[in-house]
Amino acid sequence: MNQSDSHQIFNGGVSTYGGIEIETPSTSAGPTASALSNGLGADASNANGGPTKVVSHSPLIVGSPMNRDLRRPSGLSTLSGVFAPVALSMFSVLLFLRMGFVVGQLGFLMTVVELLLAYFIILLTVLSLCAISSNGAIEGGGVYYMISRSLGPEFGGSIGLLFFIANVFSCALYVSGFTEAFLSNFAADQLTEGAWKFIYCVCVSIVLLILVLLGSGLFAKTALITFIVIGICFGSFVFTVLLRSPMPVPIPSANTDAYQIPVNESDPSAGTYLNTSETRYAAYTGFRLATIQENFFANYTHDYTTGKPTDFALMFAIIFSGVTGLMAGANMSGELARPSVSIPRGTLNAVFTTLGIYIIAAFLVAASCSRELLHNDYGVMMDVNFSRLFILVGIFATTFFSSMSNLIGASRVLNRLAHDKLFGMLLSPASYEVASGNPVASVIISWVCVVLVLMIGAMNKIAKITSIFFLLSYMGVNIATLALELTSAPNFRPTFKYFSWYTCAVGIISTVTMMLVIDAAMSAIAIVILMVLIMFLHYQAPPGSWGSISQALIYHQVRKYLLLLDVRKEHVKYWRPQVLLLVSRPASCCPLIDFANDLKKSGLYVIGHVHREGTLSNSDEITSDPLQKVYPFWLSLVDYLKVKAFVELTISPTVRHGVQQLIRLSGLGAMKPNTVVLGFHELHRSETTLNETKLLKDLKYSKIGRNDVVEYFTNSDYVPNELHGNPSERLNDEEYVSVLKDTLHLNKNLCVARHFTFFDKDMVLKNLNKRYIDVWPVDLMKPDQTGLGWDNSCLFLLQLACILSMSSRWKSATLRVFICVNSLQDMHRRERQLKEMLNNLRIKGKSIVVPWDHVVCHFTDGHTTVKDSADLPRPYISAMNEMVRRHCADTAICFMNLPLPPQDIASSVTYLDLMRSLTADLPPTLLVHGLSSVISTAL
Repeated sequence: MNQSDSHQIFNGGVSTYGGIEIETPSTSAGPTASALSNGLGADASNANGGPTKVVSHSPLIVGSPMNRDLRRPSGLSTLSGVFAPVALSMFSVLLFLRMGFVVGQLGFLMTVVELLLAYFIILLTVLSLCAISSNGAIEGGGVYYMISRSLGPEFGGSIGLLFFIANVFSCALYVSGFTEAFLSNFAADQLTEGAWKFIYCVCVSIVLLILVLLGSGLFAKTALITFIVIGICFGSFVFTVLLRSPMPVPIPSANTDAYQIPVNESDPSAGTYLNTSETRYAAYTGFRLATIQENFFANYTHDYTTGKPTDFALMFAIIFSGVTGLMAGANMSGELARPSVSIPRGTLNAVFTTLGIYIIAAFLVAASCSRELLHNDYGVMMDVNFSRLFILVGIFATTFFSSMSNLIGASRVLNRLAHDKLFGMLLSPASYEVASGNPVASVIISWVCVVLVLMIGAMNKIAKITSIFFLLSYMGVNIATLALELTSAPNFRPTFKYFSWYTCAVGIISTVTMMLVIDAAMSAIAIVILMVLIMFLHYQAPPGSWGSISQALIYHQVRKYLLLLDVRKEHVKYWRPQVLLLVSRPASCCPLIDFANDLKKSGLYVIGHVHREGTLSNSDEITSDPLQKVYPFWLSLVDYLKVKAFVELTISPTVRHGVQQLIRLSGLGAMKPNTVVLGFHELHRSETTLNETKLLKDLKYSKIGRNDVVEYFTNSDYVPNELHGNPSERLNDEEYVSVLKDTLHLNKNLCVARHFTFFDKDMVLKNLNKRYIDVWPVDLMKPDQTGLGWDNSCLFLLQLACILSMSSRWKSATLRVFICVNSLQDMHRRERQLKEMLNNLRIKGKSIVVPWDHVVCHFTDGHTTVKDSADLPRPYISAMNEMVRRHCADTAICFMNLPLPPQDIASSVTYLDLMRSLTADLPPTLLVHGLSSVISTAL
């Protein structure tokens, strides 16, 4: 049992109402209601002073036990664990290295506008983050943990892996930036390129590795110290602006554009040449109202480091990419003392604090530096400061801490991915932790990945994809919160209330828009990678026990649309079969279960089973529902058969009463069965074919193994004691016929299936000779009516056969419709009429006219009137069977009309005998009697 699951097991409990003990069925949901009783155990007394026995197996509360202190005494506080990391990550290098460039291009007004826009987008994600993090106990893994526990392993694992990669790349970017800044200021020129630069980067990363391996306590201290240092560095710039007198500032020689001298000033077309022998200067004015007026509006030129022209979108991408560190606190969720409190509070405070500082910095830069200086010197905050060292230390501190934060974030996500085993054994080494809980293996693996990225180089090329991966994770947080909000689940009640579904939706749209603004092509590639990972995890990852948001969303929508589905608005044009298949022994019914699945045509399909059990006396009590123990086996059987069916089980003293319950109560609202299918009543019990059937497919993950399902339904000793019955108990003929009559009396269409026990559909459809679906719409009670004035039963028979032929797996079969006529009639005319009728009904089939004088003669011979199906002459039935057999050599499925059951129940034996004779030696046959009007010729 892993750490994430250990808190989900509790000591059991029982609900008592007025002294009545209520035992709930066993599930794996989590702790029980006894957790609400402040630690009262099984010996706690009830209200009357007597002992209350704890017998419940059903957990009612999922998550940490209520009597366990949710605080981690050794965990990090809000200030050191969330506020400081988030604030430092959002400062990045934008504060010290890019603010002059941004204000110079955008002006103060548009800088504030873009900052507010960027922070608005970030704030929407922060609101979603706060909502999820305040909805329950959070463990390690940060954003991955939140998304996976909300959206499921597929989406969570995919986002988690991309988030891990983004943190690794981002760590490498910051390490590279820190090293470049250090070397450019303190190292000799020959030590700043090639292998030397890589060696310096590795040395910096080793320092990071050591600090992270020492644990979260050192990280918290480092965060606070770094935050104080950056505050001092920024304060030095504030004092500089307020106190330093105006002065000229040299334009750096790296800006070659500023040192281009025209060859001939009178002829601009003559070109320019580079002259760095004379230093150019731009004005630092100090704090002046005139300066801020000069820098108030935008003035787009070009970026002298890249030569590319600037615009609103480019500047917004630069600003936004510099303030995307909002997950730094969430990444520390496993080390926080109270993550559900600290993450919302610390993240929001950090967001508003950094926004305020950025606006102040933009105002001070715009009020003290000329436009020429801002256009030509991106390091203006360093060059005008009383001491360059303050700004250098600030740059070093922000880049170093950001890289450290990314390394910690990557290791925590990797560790949680390893614990969840979404990628199998591939990540299992990363699950190792020391006694203090520090995931040292994940830290080392993450560090190795950072070094590999540093070996690749080309940091600028991977910067965009890193930002896009981060935005994908933010989108995942918004989607998770939106999904939870839309489900209206009672257990989604976050303590943070300042969000709604539309803030989540706008957050999703905003993050997607930002991805496209940064790079549309790379965004498309990232989304494709995400989709591939989702599909991979869908088929490869083990199912998580975290609950499925998709199930909650489906439930919410299905309930809404079921209420809109009105049974009073049904119309024959939109009729579809809604099948209830009655199954006694699944071990011999798998082929029939699979066949009925092809009959439903996107309609309802319910598999019903009745367990016979004696009635309870008034003094007896129901202590548990035995069907709850067998229900998972039925669901697993449906999974292995890969049919789209619901399962309904009931207990009844008699099968007849149980069938009545199923017919009346199966389904919901307007989605209730209109057709009942059941197997024929054979003289002997059908053989077990579950072991041999090829219908049971293999599933990669299942709570109940395939062999266990087979053993359960084939070995009576495997059935729980509550469901043991006398194996000799079978329906007698009278009970079976009563079930048929009850079905018709309840206004349901009736189908009786025979010869399906050994039906191998795949083999039949592969056999080119067995390619026909035969329909015999003959009313055996009225052989003189040989015209095409078919009743509802014959039309229903034809409709079912047509639906079967429309099924994707039966499209290769040919539908044949037989019409029986007297030889004296015009056979060609009848055939034309049948073809015309099939055309009018849009049914593609082959019309066959069969003379049956030799059959009808047995009906009229000495039998002037036949009032009941049990009175049908046996020679007549045998002749009908022989005629059908002559035409079914190449038949896969045969549909025939079912004569109504006899009125006199005493004739049940005779009736069933006649039906056996009618279907003897035929291919799999469906005897059908329809009551509904199911075919329409109208548009």
